[in-house]
Amino acid sequence: MESIHAAFRRNGLVRARDGRVLGGVAASLGRRFGIDPWPARLLFVLALVLIPGSQLLVYPLLWILMPVEAEASPAPTGHPRPNGSA
Repeated sequence: MESIHAAFRRNGLVRARDGRVLGGVAASLGRRFGIDPWPARLLFVLALVLIPGSQLLVYPLLWILMPVEAEASPAPTGHPRPNGSA
């Protein structure tokens, strides 16, 4: 499974942490192809409607196969201490 996640990561397909409604799949696909999340969701739904029954397979499959976007490192708080002070 890690090799699949690595392949998706290399191609920029990771489930978004921000802008997600359910699993972050449509938002991630939109971000990958350079469109906003809501038009991406509409296009995803329209594409799935054209292929009957695919809604039940494609979205959950992508949800499982796409790795979650890595969390950003938290910003340091306070001021750094000078060397030698504890």
